[in-house]
Amino acid sequence: MPSFSRRILARAATCAMFSWLVVGCQPPAVGVADPEAARRAYLGLDRAVDRAIELGFAGFNAASSANIPEQTAAGALSGTMIVGGKVDQGASANKGMDLQVTLEDYSDGPVEGMVEVAYDGGPAAFDLKLRDLPDGTLTGNLSGEFVMTGELAGVVALDVDITGDTEEAPDGTIRRRAGTIHVTGTATSDYGVFAIDVML
Repeated sequence: MPSFSRRILARAATCAMFSWLVVGCQPPAVGVADPEAARRAYLGLDRAVDRAIELGFAGFNAASSANIPEQTAAGALSGTMIVGGKVDQGASANKGMDLQVTLEDYSDGPVEGMVEVAYDGGPAAFDLKLRDLPDGTLTGNLSGEFVMTGELAGVVALDVDITGDTEEAPDGTIRRRAGTIHVTGTATSDYGVFAIDVML
């Protein structure tokens, strides 16, 4: 069994054993919405979406074949993000990437200084289309489910669309143009559905 799967089971067992002590391990009863918790379930992944885009471009720039070298990065507090997959080959200025994002005990720390959540799971499907490189546009979708442990519990399903611009970096690689990335979609958990609309 993969190590992150063992961690999910261990965390779930802890919540089950001590749920009468640790209120944060308990999602609300079915049908009971908690809009603030639903928002925070996404905010714990906000930096993760940005990091997934960064790792996708890192893999794109490192690719020498259709397979993108697996890219990894640590969460700001704990755990790891892993991004791998495939990219279109050839000299075209238009490229497509078919990626997967996996989180292993991933956390970027307390949300708004109060709620600390770790995420496990995936792989989430992450598709990116780059047009008119190097100074062009990008569109994409990131969708998948992650298990939350910590002060929020349960599964959060992320489904976001991504648009923005690309540019050539000073070293000749391709990167996203900072400040142009628009992320919209939903994060759905036992706490409710949070509508996402942010700029990166």
